Amino acid sequence: MRASDRSLALPLSLSLLASACVHVHAQPAPVAQQVTFDDVVITGDLELDKLNDEELFAAGTTFYAAEDWAQAARYFSRICDFHPGSKHRRLALYNAGLSFEKLKAWDDAYARFAELSDPARGTGDALDAAFRVAEVLYHLERFEEAAGVLRLIGDRQDLSVDKRIEARTQQGICELERNDPETAEKTLRSVLTMYSEHPDKDLIDEYFPAQAQFFVGEIYRVRYESVVLDATRSTEKLADDLEYKSELLLSSQGHYLRAIRLGNGYWATAAGQRIGQLYENMYDHMTNAPAPADLSKEEQDVYRAELRKKIRVLISKAITVYERTLEAAERIGAQSPFVEETRASLQRMKQLLLAEAKAEEEAPPPPPPPPPPAPKARKPRPHS
Repeated sequence: MRASDRSLALPLSLSLLASACVHVHAQPAPVAQQVTFDDVVITGDLELDKLNDEELFAAGTTFYAAEDWAQAARYFSRICDFHPGSKHRRLALYNAGLSFEKLKAWDDAYARFAELSDPARGTGDALDAAFRVAEVLYHLERFEEAAGVLRLIGDRQDLSVDKRIEARTQQGICELERNDPETAEKTLRSVLTMYSEHPDKDLIDEYFPAQAQFFVGEIYRVRYESVVLDATRSTEKLADDLEYKSELLLSSQGHYLRAIRLGNGYWATAAGQRIGQLYENMYDHMTNAPAPADLSKEEQDVYRAELRKKIRVLISKAITVYERTLEAAERIGAQSPFVEETRASLQRMKQLLLAEAKAEEEAPPPPPPPPPPAPKARKPRPHS
């Protein structure tokens, strides 16, 4: 930042006192004298002004290793802004971006990564920076821009299959976040096809195919949750809605199970938690939905008794899935928010199962079904 020139006008009109004879001499008109200061460059960080780029980079690296993100960003940014010819500048740009990411200073991170990023042709740090640009745009909720960057990367045939799978997976997630599930599903399924058709899967990190399977499951979970069981509809229509909802649950569960089978600990745990959540959600829908309005009082009592049996099955399934998910997480040492959610959900479902069992014991037995109508008497046939 530059300080503007400052000038001071100094009036030099001074009254001269006459001698004792009290003669007054006429004075010349006041003369303005202008004093001009040199331009002042304000660096904004005088402490770092005395350090060269080598010293700044060494200090920034030390702060980064110590996870002091604010200081790391400060030192690396100093190289970026004041040492344009430094051999460390590209790495300083990248590390400054990473430091700002840790601080969730997304705009600052974007400014650093964008200077390096080249999604269409870049390699090395230019390609890595392009992925980071997409990540930062995602956090800034600029999903369309993020998907565009990732599409450029995913379309490149000069990149390895694992890089293209990574880009396509993240592209699909951005498309889902911008409320375009149809396009997102198509993109994510292209990832699964690319993975399944590749002859050497050892070259591909299973993290991203598992993530793609998980998010296809998420698409069907959202569709499943959007189906509302409306008791004002006829029994036949309600049965159709329940069947459709169950089909969506099974589709979602199928993708979650395939995510688990890919063997990535993080997404396996996440998928297991989601499967349990599906059964838990179905339980909530069925318990909160009133009996169909076109049933008689006796038929509604039978309906609720049958529903209670199905509800207990759903709770038991949720408990089983949650327990297996936690066992797997403990076996592989997985730590994620999904593990804690699973633990809390398991405890909640166990309490619900106890409450349902107690309510079933205390509930009066359902009325017996009405007897079938008596057969009509046949008329005797005349003998021939």
